[in-house]
Amino acid sequence: MITRITSHDQRYDLAPGEGADAVHTNPQYAYAVCLLHDDSGLRGTGLAFTLGGGNALVCQAIDILAGALVRRDIEELMAEWGTVYQQLANHHQLRWLGPHKGVVHLALAAITNACFDLWAKWRGVPLWRLLLDLSPAQIVALLDLRYLEDVLPATRALELINAAQASRPERMGVIASGYPGYDTSVGWFHYDEQQVRENAKRALAAGFGAIKLKVGARDPNYDLRRAAAVREAVGDQTTVMLDANQQWTLPQALEMCQALQHINPLWVEEPTHPDDILAHQTIAQAIAPVKVAAGEHVPNAIVFKNYLQLGAMHYVQADCVRVGGISEFITISLLARHYNLPVAPHVGDMGQIHQHLVLFNHIALGHEKLFLEYIPHLRQHFVHPASVRDGVYHTPQEPGSSSDLVDMDA
Repeated sequence: MITRITSHDQRYDLAPGEGADAVHTNPQYAYAVCLLHDDSGLRGTGLAFTLGGGNALVCQAIDILAGALVRRDIEELMAEWGTVYQQLANHHQLRWLGPHKGVVHLALAAITNACFDLWAKWRGVPLWRLLLDLSPAQIVALLDLRYLEDVLPATRALELINAAQASRPERMGVIASGYPGYDTSVGWFHYDEQQVRENAKRALAAGFGAIKLKVGARDPNYDLRRAAAVREAVGDQTTVMLDANQQWTLPQALEMCQALQHINPLWVEEPTHPDDILAHQTIAQAIAPVKVAAGEHVPNAIVFKNYLQLGAMHYVQADCVRVGGISEFITISLLARHYNLPVAPHVGDMGQIHQHLVLFNHIALGHEKLFLEYIPHLRQHFVHPASVRDGVYHTPQEPGSSSDLVDMDA
């Protein structure tokens, strides 16, 4: 039984240049943490990701929302999590501040993720194993499918999961082989041409077959020079992605995507404001065969649905510490499966939870084994940091979701 809930404002300073992009030029990586304490001595850790400022507001919202879970048994709670999630998300007053976005929704992410972590620890298994052991009906019971019924009613969700059941054994090999990663730390925005060139070569030597570069400078030549340096450093066979972090207007995005096509990027990520779905649709049509990736600032499954309906996104970058937690991540993954689009998560959790979720997506839902973003800057702050060797995430075995932080106060 859950006996107590606490929230914690955890902030971590980065080394100069780390984490910077065209918009967020001086980030502080931060987690609004929800801790669920139960009467057996177990503790569930749930994370929501911010860049420092405003993190305390998310913690305040956790304190308001999470009280309804006290004195609930975790197995009983998770058996009807889709209903519980709806109740929490529809708080009669706090819903006015969203709905289903912003500070309140991030708080819901932390609470949800803490519940999944506690559930896996209660069963004594890693999160990926817990999810794989659930029946299709149990998976659907975790989900809030309101406002998605036009494309993803419960019957369609069940159909998608059941359709992947027979071929699951063919995909189980990923547990032993691990899940490929890609290196984002190569190309932070303030790194000059020489540094991104050296970082790119270092990533290749470490076994990564894909890397990402931040773009979106006021001076287009800065982007063009750095992109050319990266492509020259890694050759034509390495996958390169570009990330503008919402910096461009639509006309700028169309111009810059055209100018950068010569380096043959797999995708351009967040090319403009995340609320402008029609602009993303325009860009997606204009820059083909280069793809559009987005999701780290898409707040909920309903908006993801609209992106997918309009063909405005090719790579779905849902993030369980930015949307409403693990259950909404699964919902978005099912939407992507319905539209036959790949999921390549943004990793505000530094890949800790998502290393479990991509295994579930691949094995249980039949998603392509693509790659998972790798950012190493907070490794030392996790009790069980993700094991990434030779460019591959190796499967975690500890019970839980790999979310526990070092020196976290009770």
